[in-house]
Amino acid sequence: MPELKSTTQVLVEALPYIQRFQHANIVVKYGGAAMEDEQLKTAFALDIVFMKMVGMNPIVVHGGGPQIGQMLSKLNIPTKFIDGIRVTDGPTMDVVQMVLGGLVNQQIVSLIHAQGGRAVGLTGKDGAFIRANKMVLSKQSEALSASEIIDIGHVGQVAQVDSDLLRTMFDSKYVPVIAPIGIGPDGESYNINADHVASAVATAIKAEKLIFLTNTPGILDQAGETIPEMTQTEINHLVADGTISEGMLPKTECAIEAINGSVEAVQIIDGRIPHALLLELLTDAGVGTLIKSDLPI
Repeated sequence: MPELKSTTQVLVEALPYIQRFQHANIVVKYGGAAMEDEQLKTAFALDIVFMKMVGMNPIVVHGGGPQIGQMLSKLNIPTKFIDGIRVTDGPTMDVVQMVLGGLVNQQIVSLIHAQGGRAVGLTGKDGAFIRANKMVLSKQSEALSASEIIDIGHVGQVAQVDSDLLRTMFDSKYVPVIAPIGIGPDGESYNINADHVASAVATAIKAEKLIFLTNTPGILDQAGETIPEMTQTEINHLVADGTISEGMLPKTECAIEAINGSVEAVQIIDGRIPHALLLELLTDAGVGTLIKSDLPI
């Protein structure tokens, strides 16, 4: 009987959240340990299927940096990073498309299918729904006493997201699984940071939520404790005093981009916890940091 009561309590607790997020567009950036550990991969796929079955519209955007690195190593193609950005020449771009648009993307689609869902793998080149521009990187040159433009190859920034294709998939009951590859003005392929793609997609479809699965419990304060809820102003203060640094900086940058783009809320959650998505969406406790606008919606 205690177990039955516990199960009932969980279902009753989840009900108002299911009602609230009925037909909600929810973008999930999938990466980190949740993308590598077999148990976590299965749990993630179940969460996505559950979300779709109860009436939400989940959209998955994935990365794949480690897998790209492994394939480049196998093919003896040298890898170079500048300021944390992978220099993407022609041969490297070929590998990026093969790994992200093929191997990783189809593995995620297969995971969702194996749990009873329906998913379709996409890159931003499909239907040209992610338009990109070449990223320009400049660094201060001591020799020239001026900024120097550095060519980092086929690395892009999102210029525009056409949401029509995604909305068609919602209507057809499919889950879009998006690899972060965009198309340039002349048909060039561009490797784009997956966090920025997730933020741009969430903005384009006016998502209720953008969720980042990470390898941390969320945004941490100076004592190492998870901050359950923050505003943009509070994030700016923690960036200024160095509390938010390194790998969390681009996540919070993308979160603020999304909030400024009218996404209702962004959540940075611990993807190392099985079923982290459902725990965050459908329970009172949550497993990460919620970021909201300073202004009332």
